[in-house]
Amino acid sequence: MKSFSSFIAVNLMCLHKADSFLTNSPITTTKAIHNAQNHNHPRTTSAPLASLTPPTYAAAGPPTVNMNQYNLPLPQSISEWTAVLQARTSLQEEGIFLQPKNTRDLFVDTLQFRIRRRGGLGLLLTELAGREDGVGITIVEEVLSGGNAEHSGIIPGDSIVAMTVIQSVGDTMENTEETRVSVSTECLAYDATIEALTSLPPPESSEEEIVLTVKRLRRQPKVHVKLQYPPHLQEPDVTIELFAGENLRRAMLTRGIKLNDKLARRFDSGGSGDCGSDGTCATCVVAVTKGAELLSPMKEQEGQILSKKPRWRMACKTVVGYGMAEGDLTIQVNPRQWEI
Repeated sequence: MKSFSSFIAVNLMCLHKADSFLTNSPITTTKAIHNAQNHNHPRTTSAPLASLTPPTYAAAGPPTVNMNQYNLPLPQSISEWTAVLQARTSLQEEGIFLQPKNTRDLFVDTLQFRIRRRGGLGLLLTELAGREDGVGITIVEEVLSGGNAEHSGIIPGDSIVAMTVIQSVGDTMENTEETRVSVSTECLAYDATIEALTSLPPPESSEEEIVLTVKRLRRQPKVHVKLQYPPHLQEPDVTIELFAGENLRRAMLTRGIKLNDKLARRFDSGGSGDCGSDGTCATCVVAVTKGAELLSPMKEQEGQILSKKPRWRMACKTVVGYGMAEGDLTIQVNPRQWEI
């Protein structure tokens, strides 16, 4: 057991070596050491602290439900966490990052929490896997009862990827500025994590807080969609499963669902054929008979085109599971043919 009562309570209960990346990594030792060393160096800046506002989930938009319903239990988090080396892209730097093994059904959420520093954070950390060069995976095993983190929102299975403190530097009121000190701890083994955490400056007051950035595994919310075809086609209903945030038209086409109405005249030109998702022909419209609240809000152009059909939606402009909600959706394909 390793305890750092002055800063953070830590208990190393298990050391799993099951992750192939961490035990038999194709990454060179030099690359891994460089990554770990970069993590261990605190960064001091005067930039403003990032907002703690709720995240937005791409096409699914800001959450309208309690995202904690998608949290994984600790045993599943332990079995699912892995680390991968990613090349540099326009969206992120090169480095080693956490992700789930099952990237189809799970996703990584990034959250921030403020916790009082004085008296320790009240967290037990466990190393799932680690290498001698400092690369590994360390997660929260337990949030201690009565500790500063008890009501913070952090849960077992979270992995702390960054910590930030803001302190005032200066000897007078006129000569004082706020300084932000951050340390990154993503994909660090236990010892490297503790070294990084304890490298932060000590608290200057009993009320000083620290911002913990954690990564959390969550399951992808799903929407069960029942598709009904016009009666004269005599085709059975089809049920498909879509993930929150998927475009309805694209998701249906990739699953081999017949969608565009070949008999319908285009809204924009009056001819045949579709517009290829430009949102102008309205040949991909569907009628929603159940679960309309699971769809993205209708925008102005779509609303004008379908002003006389309140239950219709243009599949190419519709996102299912909007707000990261899940549930059941029933739609009628080719609704014009239902009126024959």
